[in-house]
Amino acid sequence: MRIATWNVNSVKQRVPRLLPWLDERKPDVVCLQETKLADESFAELLGDELSGRGYEVATHGEAAWNGVAILSRAGLEDVERGLPDGPGFPHPEARAVTATCGGVRVISVYVPNGRSPGSDHYEYKLAWLAALRDYVAAGPEEVVVCGDMNVAPTDDDVFDPEAYEGHTHVTPPERDALKALQRLGLHDVVRDHWPNERVFSYWDYRAGMFHQDLGMRIDLILAGGPVAKRVKAAWIDRQARKGKGPSDHAPVIVDLDEAPDGDIGPVVPPPSNPVIRRGKKKLPQS
Repeated sequence: MRIATWNVNSVKQRVPRLLPWLDERKPDVVCLQETKLADESFAELLGDELSGRGYEVATHGEAAWNGVAILSRAGLEDVERGLPDGPGFPHPEARAVTATCGGVRVISVYVPNGRSPGSDHYEYKLAWLAALRDYVAAGPEEVVVCGDMNVAPTDDDVFDPEAYEGHTHVTPPERDALKALQRLGLHDVVRDHWPNERVFSYWDYRAGMFHQDLGMRIDLILAGGPVAKRVKAAWIDRQARKGKGPSDHAPVIVDLDEAPDGDIGPVVPPPSNPVIRRGKKKLPQS
């Protein structure tokens, strides 16, 4: 079974990229984030195209903001939208949807950004991650948490730790909240397969960040022990970030039991794009 996760940054804008990608990569289960469509609008836009490809669909969306979905050709049972007793800002947002697909409990999540350390939204992010941990703890071991975690797990997951000083995604409380989730027995399967590689999943649209490979790894697939043992390949599909009209995120792909494309792995930057010396490159928003 091939499981993928992709923050599409507006599914309406990404239709010309999403449908050909589904045809090329043929994932059995796809978790989408930042769909930015209400459920009815999602169905109107993609219902026929997805059903024609054999996908059942579970969505949890809202107009213009947030939104998550699960597409599955491996069954779609026991769908649950949102996190029980999860926090809101101030009201609950469309940031999680869960379903059982092929015997695996699949959770598609779009973790709050946090905006700036110490802000109300930052505290909301930490509370949301705590609620996600409680939710996963109450569920089965046969689980995958897939999505845009908006946390880079370690300094190895950003192009330059100095560039991120004073910003969200890298602060100790955020990383501690992610570690608390992983301590439930969840494995970061991409990092497990590529422990010493420069590998990112997100690059800012601005300042040529993708072409210089100045990114961060914030899109994760965290697998419970029984699922992690089945992983044969785990990689980031950089090709989907190239070309016209891409999302600023690349899909993350995990193959269970067999790997039809092999373990492709990360694409390291070519010699013309060397790793930037620490402290030399600032973030576009700095």
